[in-house]
Amino acid sequence: MNNPITFRAMLAGLGAGALALSALPLPQPFAPAPLAAQSNASELDRVVSALRGISTMRADFTQTDRQGGVTNGVMTLKRPGKIRFDYGKNSDFLVVSNGKSLYVVDYQVSQVERWPISNSPLGALFDPSRDVKRFGKLVPTGNSEVISVEVRDPAKPEFGIITLIFVKSAAAPGGLQLSHWVALDAQNNRTTVRLTNHRYGMDVADSTFTFRDPRKASRRPT
Repeated sequence: MNNPITFRAMLAGLGAGALALSALPLPQPFAPAPLAAQSNASELDRVVSALRGISTMRADFTQTDRQGGVTNGVMTLKRPGKIRFDYGKNSDFLVVSNGKSLYVVDYQVSQVERWPISNSPLGALFDPSRDVKRFGKLVPTGNSEVISVEVRDPAKPEFGIITLIFVKSAAAPGGLQLSHWVALDAQNNRTTVRLTNHRYGMDVADSTFTFRDPRKASRRPT
């Protein structure tokens, strides 16, 4: 059985990323930034290009909560705005966005929570009109093949912190492959999601991003 609390902790942590995705103004021509700052900005630009370069993607994911509990599934993404975290046919929990709203569906208790995409904590992964530069900063990794970006909004501490980890890969859009992310919510709950077996550019039907509504009032796909 999946634990919806752990996934909601991840969503809360990702909120930092969602709200940190508007562009950072470029330095003025008459006041060039130091070389280190220019290098950091260039790396952040690479991250933005990599995220925006994904039209469709499917990857296996492994989610680990703070107690060490592990769940697995498949993440499917289609721009603009569609994403699905599928824990398998026997699961009672689902997270899916249809391009307008993000839904957290708990079949065990017949509950559906809805988040507008404009407030979605997964915006860093599927909104091509935004980027991670405004509140993002590079975190040294000690490995030239790995780029780590920590994103938080100081004005919105309730959304926590998300750290996105990219590995350089010629096979991935923009030359960077999202390896995993670590989310820390406002209650200090840590959730790690690792992606493997990345596939890009496949046909993905829009029906992938519908779900059976467990509430008694409606059982039609949403």
